Amino acid sequence: MRKIPFTKMQGTGNDYIYIDCTAGEILKEDEVAPFAVRFSDRHFGIGSDGVILIKTSDKGDFFMDMYNADGSRGKMCGNGIRCVAKYVFDKRLTRKTELEIETLSGVKSVSLKVENDKAVRVTVNMGKPILEAEKIPVIWSDKMLVNEAIAVGGRLFNITAVSMGNPHAVVYVKGIETLPLELMGPLFEKHKLFPESVNTEFVEIIDRTHLRMRVWERGSGETMACGTGACATVVASVLNGFSERQATVILNGGELNILWREDTGDVIMEGPAEISFDGEVDF
Repeated sequence: MRKIPFTKMQGTGNDYIYIDCTAGEILKEDEVAPFAVRFSDRHFGIGSDGVILIKTSDKGDFFMDMYNADGSRGKMCGNGIRCVAKYVFDKRLTRKTELEIETLSGVKSVSLKVENDKAVRVTVNMGKPILEAEKIPVIWSDKMLVNEAIAVGGRLFNITAVSMGNPHAVVYVKGIETLPLELMGPLFEKHKLFPESVNTEFVEIIDRTHLRMRVWERGSGETMACGTGACATVVASVLNGFSERQATVILNGGELNILWREDTGDVIMEGPAEISFDGEVDF
């Protein structure tokens, strides 16, 4: 039994347990998954959508190593990377306001807005969306899967597939606030089209610059927000002719500003990051 120090953080309600591993190994590799399962539990643990380890990096300023609430390892988290940037600045691990943060989906460029010596808003260049079916991956005969009717749970849903370093299925719906995501989400997550399972964004169009989104994240269930999902939603909405390239995505936990740049093809995400509390647990 040992003490594990942590910081609970959230970005638009997407909350993770953050552990500073920059000075050395805090959890062994085979301990992270059981730690995530135990302490992500909202009744018997700290409560979170997962665990993120902040490590040193040979390719950037820091490395973000994320795990979902079920212990599975994730490649990228848009809300998580904003919180990592705030953590390393606020905790004085760096004084830089322009950072390169390595993830399993590559190195992402991050810019901090600082007020009273604290990071309050974070902008992330999320890179270019992946639209080729085999690279998402999605099992599909055509090069892309855009606005295709797919049978899920005995009903047809028009799906657009996008990867932002992790796979997303974007579905447009009416009456989003009353959708039973706890029933629908698992059917999409484990659908045979997606060999690595999938995050699913249920989206209602408000107007061409405002999109309402709820998300079912693979390995975590419905979460308050998903940064990569918000990016995938704007990309899918542009491909379907529903929105402009710059739009506000309204999530359960707040709003994210997304821009899909026409000149470079990069997706830019801007939003908040907040520290909830610090603590330590026995493990």
